[in-house]
Amino acid sequence: MVASRNDRSHARAMDTEITYQPIGVIRSPHTDPSRTPIQPRYADGFEGRVEIDPAFVEGLDDLDGFSHIVLLFHLHRAKSCRLKVVPFLEDTPRGVFATRAPSRPNPIGLSVVRLLRREGRVLYIGDVDVLDGTPLLDIKPHIPRFGVDGPIRSGWQERIDEAEAERRGRRLPG
Repeated sequence: MVASRNDRSHARAMDTEITYQPIGVIRSPHTDPSRTPIQPRYADGFEGRVEIDPAFVEGLDDLDGFSHIVLLFHLHRAKSCRLKVVPFLEDTPRGVFATRAPSRPNPIGLSVVRLLRREGRVLYIGDVDVLDGTPLLDIKPHIPRFGVDGPIRSGWQERIDEAEAERRGRRLPG
């Protein structure tokens, strides 16, 4: 069988090594993964900061006009990859790509946080659900009008009771 052009392109892409360098570090009050709120939605009241490497400070210009920013980071304390995980809101194993679990083939995290203020190379942020010392890969402004319009489905998440999600997400006892 002869490989098609798309098959050859895909094979080359899969063989490509990708390397990222952190642009900074995320500082937060969270040091224990089992006590860290799950997702910014349940991290209300937790503040932290993003310390940007001096080489990238110019890239922060004009960011202070946004109320929220998207942080992309390396999940440096993630366990090895598992393709089936038990998400925090369930007791049923799910495919890792249907969850936001950290044990992924590429341990990249994403969090939308409130931008409180900027002081030089430091961004002060709210609703932080990220572990202290997490390497930061990128920052993007959160722009709601660029989001998806229309009906949105949330798969198995739609069956989760909001009160239970709140209790588990904030990591409250009981």
